[in-house]
Amino acid sequence: MTVKNPPKVAILDDYLRVAESLADFRRLPPGSELVVFDRHITDRDELISALRPFDAIVLMRERTPFPASLLEHLPNLQLLVTTGARNASIDLAACRARGITVSGTRSVGTPTAELTWGLILALVKRIPAEDQALRAGIWQTGLTEGLAGKCLGLVGLGKLGTQVARVGQAFGMEVVAWSPNLNDTRAKAAGVKRVEKAALFGTADIVSLHLVLGERTRRIVGVEELSSMKPSAYLVNTSRAGLVDMEALLGVLDAKRIAGAGLDVFPEEPLSPKHPLLGLPNVVLTPHLGYVTRENFAVYYRDALEDILAWHAGAPLRLLT
Repeated sequence: MTVKNPPKVAILDDYLRVAESLADFRRLPPGSELVVFDRHITDRDELISALRPFDAIVLMRERTPFPASLLEHLPNLQLLVTTGARNASIDLAACRARGITVSGTRSVGTPTAELTWGLILALVKRIPAEDQALRAGIWQTGLTEGLAGKCLGLVGLGKLGTQVARVGQAFGMEVVAWSPNLNDTRAKAAGVKRVEKAALFGTADIVSLHLVLGERTRRIVGVEELSSMKPSAYLVNTSRAGLVDMEALLGVLDAKRIAGAGLDVFPEEPLSPKHPLLGLPNVVLTPHLGYVTRENFAVYYRDALEDILAWHAGAPLRLLT
């Protein structure tokens, strides 16, 4: 149904204040209202009050969840646009029941794999520690490690896992993989050896996670897997925090039963300044940067604008509902 009135549009969680510079929101229908929220709103009542006036809301990935309990307090809401092609934090069934259209956007397919290698290299080459030491006047504090001949274990060999595998192969690493659905044919096509889960965690020098979070994969890396890793091994997670038992990970890191971890994703984001991860010296942390590139955000916000215009014209695009 064509929406006749100019819409009131909200853009949520634009931490870096870049939405209006990356897409020309002046193209919204004449008379439209646009409000950009650059601060993450955690208080539920404040969030409801802030969002109640809007007809259309643009979400940045899963930064702000939209469960049924929130949707029922937003009587004006007619359109949700999520950046990316899926968003597990939106209750799509509740949206359908309330007649709320949900659209997605396209994305650039490489940034997360690139960041994975940034974290791996930061860990094995001691880049953050040596940078801090050098600024303090200390010249070299420890030996770094090489990658050639080491074993890279990929938990998940989809599009991103395969990209990470290619770089590992270029470094001269042995690359092995496991996932609940991976078979020998798919692994061979990527030039990777499929192994069982226990073998991967027990032998890999670097374990990198590339699975979609779901009921089957939640906490798929737990006490057993982490305890079986070599003391010299590293864990890297640029996928979803829920794949890992955080208490178990904190335990092995604190006890130095593994060499360290590179993490871009956390159970609660933004990460609390009091989180125990921040006190550990053997971790490299980034604030969920895996998708935060200029190129990716330009696609996100331009597609989001296109979604709003198409919905307003009565022909919504890239539907998730």
